[in-house]
Amino acid sequence: MPAETADQGSSRTILLLSNPIHTDIALPATPYVLKTFGFVSSGGLELDYPGVQWVIFGWGSRRFYVETPNWSDLKPGPVLAALTLDSSVMHVGRAGYIDPDTADVRPLTLSADGFRKMTEAIRQDFALGADGSRRAIEGVSYTAHDAFFPAKGSFNALNGCNTWTGRMLRQAGLTTGWWTPLPQGLLWSIELHN
Repeated sequence: MPAETADQGSSRTILLLSNPIHTDIALPATPYVLKTFGFVSSGGLELDYPGVQWVIFGWGSRRFYVETPNWSDLKPGPVLAALTLDSSVMHVGRAGYIDPDTADVRPLTLSADGFRKMTEAIRQDFALGADGSRRAIEGVSYTAHDAFFPAKGSFNALNGCNTWTGRMLRQAGLTTGWWTPLPQGLLWSIELHN
């Protein structure tokens, strides 16, 4: 992907979104991000959508992610799959305004180069289909504003969603703990090292 030409030397703010067990990365819906993830728009979820300010990415266990939209949907099968070995998916969502001052939102400032490197690393973790395209998994979403795509890698208790988030943040030049299985550990390591 070509580098952004506008504001090339300036920093970028992303958001780290967390809940008790999972983290997501929200990228600003700039023309660069929309172009980089154009395959999301052509593959099932239009990102250049009225009111969209953020594009949210989260990597995780296919069974757990897809079968557990709410805590009330928690079942033993998806939990077991997530703890042992499962295929992975990339969850992509589009969002409007996100309040940066809420407890589950952490703004992070990246250099322009770090932002590009992380964006490319996220893009590279989408799996290619047999025809070389990246397409949303048909009929699987929580709302009209999200989609799931096949992703690279296998999910297990040692290689989970929060370790993926940490790896993406390290691509951006931030320092995180090597193994951060829970959001709180990831947040502490970001606070400690940055």
